[in-house]
Amino acid sequence: MAFRNKDIKDMAQVELIMPKMGESVAEATITSWLKEEGDTIEADESVVEIATDKVDSEVPSTTAGVLIKKLFNEGDVVQVGQAIALIGTEGEASGGGTVSSAPAEQAPAPVAAASAPAAVAAPVVEKLDTKSDSGKFFSPLVRSIAEKEGIAMNELESIPGTGKDGRVTKKDILNYLPNRSAEIATAAPATNGNTAPAAQPAVKQEAPKAAPVASMAGDEIIEMDRMRKLIADHMVMSKKTSPHVTSYVEADMTNIVAWREKVKNEFLKRENEKITFTPIIMEAIIKAIKDFPMINVSVDGDKIIKRKNINIGMATALPSGNLIVPVIKNADQLNLVGLTKAVNDLANRARNNALNPDDISGGTYTLTNVGTFGNVMGTPIINQPQVAIMAAGAIQKKPAVIETPAGDAIAIRHKMFLSHAYDHRVVDGALGGSFVRRVADYLESFDVNREF
Repeated sequence: MAFRNKDIKDMAQVELIMPKMGESVAEATITSWLKEEGDTIEADESVVEIATDKVDSEVPSTTAGVLIKKLFNEGDVVQVGQAIALIGTEGEASGGGTVSSAPAEQAPAPVAAASAPAAVAAPVVEKLDTKSDSGKFFSPLVRSIAEKEGIAMNELESIPGTGKDGRVTKKDILNYLPNRSAEIATAAPATNGNTAPAAQPAVKQEAPKAAPVASMAGDEIIEMDRMRKLIADHMVMSKKTSPHVTSYVEADMTNIVAWREKVKNEFLKRENEKITFTPIIMEAIIKAIKDFPMINVSVDGDKIIKRKNINIGMATALPSGNLIVPVIKNADQLNLVGLTKAVNDLANRARNNALNPDDISGGTYTLTNVGTFGNVMGTPIINQPQVAIMAAGAIQKKPAVIETPAGDAIAIRHKMFLSHAYDHRVVDGALGGSFVRRVADYLESFDVNREF
């Protein structure tokens, strides 16, 4: 449907606001406009695709109307609470003003850095803008690296870019850093015997880089997609941050297997949901967290943040082969039916790329079910800033010694390994080992006669 200029001019204008997308998300990158200026838009129809460092999503319109103006281009980084477009709605414009389509969220103010000791001159880190004075665009990742390395905007502009339209990529800036360090080290001015040399900026010690991998005949080179790059960076960061220790316990799941087999058809008929082992294991983890609350913590420097809420992340494999961890908020307030519905809902939306940024934020402990792939145990990597993660292995029939009133006997039992990885900075073996043992105890004492 086409609109004349006069029609649009006479319309009331509504601002489409960049929505709040989770407690730790302050900005998002516009990746694709789904509507063009002059297009009609229905209420709740998606207008633009955005990407954060956590998840990709779409921004729907809060009103029906016409897209009058895009306020940002593809590739631009927009703060939460900023208007990203103007939508014209039916009705007379009042004085040419605009109405916000959502309350603007104030972006959190940057935390002031702790002052350095007086004896050492701390390098000044410039907060870099998205675009330079010359209009050159820099992604959030490139700006973050530059700020961390103390690279000013004029120096950042001088780095040759190999990306689209000459943009500086992560690879470009990382390749530039070793040469920059060498230049700084040799840039000290000559001094005579009577003049003390000027203080030089400290040169950051570069971490050793992996040697380039030589390709061979027949090799296929596959570029990592955006999510895989984020996963890779997050996993490497976690291993560098936390000294990982893993404890293992084998749990007897016989009662749970028997109970699920008995109730699964009735459960599906009554709740219209399939019950899996995941919510049952999750229920045991929640009980154990209440017994050992110091497993539900995060580390901030030399401080321990003890979490009040129990928010359980569940690692979910995507059809693309990537991994995402949606979070069940306040999981301790849900019964087994509620946990089952939450698990199924998040898993289904994850596989259909329908998660919101808030769905994957705020986790305090994570469960990954490696048994889904037939694995008996694993050594999971902690999902920062959490301090522990549990992997549940495949349930297998095994001969086991059991105690009976008549004495010990050998019987076929359903067994499952639990692998508990934890951050040895704040979780010692006594706590980490006791916690996974308590989870197994709750699983083994499951009441086979309980109602769901």
